[in-house]
Amino acid sequence: QVQLVESGGGLVQAGGSLRLSCAASGRTVSTYTMAWFRQAPGKERAFVAATGTGSRTYYADSMKGRLTISRDNAKNLVYLQMSSLKPEATAVYYCAADRIGWRAARTPAEYDYWGQGTQVTVSS
Repeated sequence: QVQLVESGGGLVQAGGSLRLSCAASGRTVSTYTMAWFRQAPGKERAFVAATGTGSRTYYADSMKGRLTISRDNAKNLVYLQMSSLKPEATAVYYCAADRIGWRAARTPAEYDYWGQGTQVTVSS
């Protein structure tokens, strides 16, 4: 079993930046695909970014250029750096882990483990 705990959410003004962190425990996730999803009120959970084995990275088109996902395998940590935030980025952000490290899936159903989420609110 893998437990994921997100942190770093909060209230930020439009144009600001935030760095989210995801701490994994239970086993090493260095061979897993690690991803971030977000869910706004009344909307489905949506892909934000993923990093697979070899630290390959993938981003949602809507936020590409304003995101950086990274991982520290030695510490079992995954980060999401977000910049130039817009109010439409307001959502609960979830960390997810997929045991298949090469897949880098963009659909929530492919992921085996989830954190509880951290709220990000971007004010206009």
